[in-house]
Amino acid sequence: MTDAEQHPPRTVMPIEPPPLLTETFDRDQVTDLRHVVASCATAAGLAGQRLDDFVLAVNELITNAVRHGGGQGRLRLWSQQGTVLCEVSDAGGGIAAERLDNRDRPAPHTAGGWGLWLADQLSDEMVVRTGPEGTTVRISAALGPDPVAAEPGD
Repeated sequence: MTDAEQHPPRTVMPIEPPPLLTETFDRDQVTDLRHVVASCATAAGLAGQRLDDFVLAVNELITNAVRHGGGQGRLRLWSQQGTVLCEVSDAGGGIAAERLDNRDRPAPHTAGGWGLWLADQLSDEMVVRTGPEGTTVRISAALGPDPVAAEPGD
């Protein structure tokens, strides 16, 4: 092929960062998976209270997938542009719209409904995609100094 000939068009695909962790899980793996998430998030740069909050949020999502999503799920954890992200997916029947629309704190006597609320409160951002084919929840936490450790007077 000479320079005068036309080159075929190229498709440009965005390059996704390599995952820190990709795991399919069920009820028996929840505790071990929480510990692995903590290790991976630490290696990515989360520390202190931000790390603890993120791991607790992920644990709530894993537990929800097991309880409400058919007994199993899939977790994907990665770091991108100074942020640690985690996606938990299940194959349950989805979450009712009125439940997602209500982002208020559940009443203290309420037995359920705390998982998504906690995940939302403990992460920087939470996005939920849900429908009859299942639910995927993505949370994120920015890397950086632990706000609690950075308070003046410590």
